[in-house]
Amino acid sequence: MSEILVLYYSQRGSVRALAQQIARGIESVSGVGARLRTVPKVASVCTSSAPAVPESGAPYVEPADLDECSGLALGSPTRFGAMAAPMKYFWDGTITQWVNGSLVGKPACVFTASGSMHGGQETTLVSMMLPLLHHGMLIVGLPFTEPALSTTRSGGTPYGVSHVAGSDGDPELSADERQLAFAQGQRLAMIARRLAGGG
Repeated sequence: MSEILVLYYSQRGSVRALAQQIARGIESVSGVGARLRTVPKVASVCTSSAPAVPESGAPYVEPADLDECSGLALGSPTRFGAMAAPMKYFWDGTITQWVNGSLVGKPACVFTASGSMHGGQETTLVSMMLPLLHHGMLIVGLPFTEPALSTTRSGGTPYGVSHVAGSDGDPELSADERQLAFAQGQRLAMIARRLAGGG
């Protein structure tokens, strides 16, 4: 069974909720599994290091996760229209995978969450695509053939699925957001399977 890496950073639970729904979509495709991973927080002053294993949630990503995956779903909250610092810090350290071509030719999608409808979701999604393009990955969007993309009153873009958490940071996904996240995971898994020669 091939595995797609679902790599995310989530501070208040919204991006984690999207990651879990994307993983469900991935696992709806025969012969494809999802591997959920996260990244540790970073700080400007280092007084102690993060534990080797998170207290809860997904394990921290390791280089082998990038080498072994057949595709990637990448998620981060919106921070001033770009990915959060912990995710950027992780990608800045992937020079070995870039030199080795570990991700070349593998499909990838991106997802995000923000506090407001116009909180920079689309620029965040595009900012997450940039390191993936440098790694030679094939970007998979979310086409308008998904009906919820045209009717949603919450998250969802053709660049990738999103969630609008509101000012209180509510991680509960709307019905449209759940449907679009599942569809994005399913689409990514089907494309990864086709690229691997599995039809």
